[in-house]
Amino acid sequence: MLTIHGDIRSGNCLKVKWMLDALGRDYQWIEVDIMSGESRTPGFLLMNPAGQVPTLVLEDGRTLAQSNAILLHLADGTGWIPADAYERARMFEWLFWEQYSHEPYVAVARFQRVYAGKTADEVEPRLIERGNAALARMEAALVRDAWLAGGETPTLADLALVAYTRVAHEGGFDLAAYPFVQNWVGRVEAEFGIEG
Repeated sequence: MLTIHGDIRSGNCLKVKWMLDALGRDYQWIEVDIMSGESRTPGFLLMNPAGQVPTLVLEDGRTLAQSNAILLHLADGTGWIPADAYERARMFEWLFWEQYSHEPYVAVARFQRVYAGKTADEVEPRLIERGNAALARMEAALVRDAWLAGGETPTLADLALVAYTRVAHEGGFDLAAYPFVQNWVGRVEAEFGIEG
């Protein structure tokens, strides 16, 4: 059976859980409280030297880290990875962009507000500025296309980006300013069976 070591509060961990659930895969979830340093213990670091969650342990004991790499492994051979080379590359483009230009701002602002207890005035303004720029880029893409990679169906790009976008308001972002993004969040949740 697959095993996921993850913190249920993390969007990066949740997107892996949602992928497993959408695929109907059996798995064991081992909760790792990153706030108390559980991902930095000697035992965890042996499994994942980066000390990050999520970490996937395959049936044969091999491990895999980084949420989007895990998604790609799990979804291999499914319709969530486009068969067309260009559409697949567009999906990769969004996956790489998510970790570089979206998550470091939207997720970090959320972390500071929800888990570090900072007020809106205490959150670094650059986080809000860059987070809004990321949401605006998504809005512009979704005005043209129903799904981020531009195809007729959702891809892993949609799943990866919905994880923190759907809770962006918790970081101080007003999704009402991005109506196409708001609509897309609901569609992605429905496609992947995401609740709550």
